[in-house]
Amino acid sequence: MTGVTASDGPDASAPGDGTARRRGRPPRTESAGTRDRILGAAREEFSARGYEKTSVRGIAKSAGVDSALVHHYFGTKEQVFEAAVEGAFAPVLAARDTVLDAPLDEVGERMTRMIIGLWENPVTRAPLLAIVRSAVNNETAAGVFRRLVASQLLRRIAGQIDSPDAELRAELAAAQLVGIAMIRYVIRVEPLASADPEQIIRRVAPVVQGHLTGP
Repeated sequence: MTGVTASDGPDASAPGDGTARRRGRPPRTESAGTRDRILGAAREEFSARGYEKTSVRGIAKSAGVDSALVHHYFGTKEQVFEAAVEGAFAPVLAARDTVLDAPLDEVGERMTRMIIGLWENPVTRAPLLAIVRSAVNNETAAGVFRRLVASQLLRRIAGQIDSPDAELRAELAAAQLVGIAMIRYVIRVEPLASADPEQIIRRVAPVVQGHLTGP
């Protein structure tokens, strides 16, 4: 990026705690670690502040880098958010093929178990919360979320359904699970928030399956 130089000397100092915040591009050996650090900081910022109140400067400060590096690796705030969404959805996409490889009459349970399992895991829950909260409150964030879910998940599920309304069926199945996640993990309405996950799966999976293959 033109006009950005690396500087590790005394002039590239940060706050008066004696530490220095690195400016400009890092050496290649540090690139992967720097990118991951920025992405982790972005997820934390989006989770804590939502899309509207998160800034590239704030992400950079949290990651301990110059904001030029954030632009270098990701571009705009929207592109940073999209990368954060993709990272948070990586476990979903990794498990997607396992779900879709099942016979169609088992997809409802597998899909329900996969989504509930991701929300139950604290490691995957935190970035998912950041995405959902941002998507609910901001149309730009919602658009990024829709694009990823539609292209990477719903269309693949719809492709397994031999029905003229396959896309609608896949979306209804997803809506069922998103609604459960919102009420249980985001809004935390009782008694659903404290219900046993296996009890939820037993009750919800047949409904999801009905959306996919029912009349």
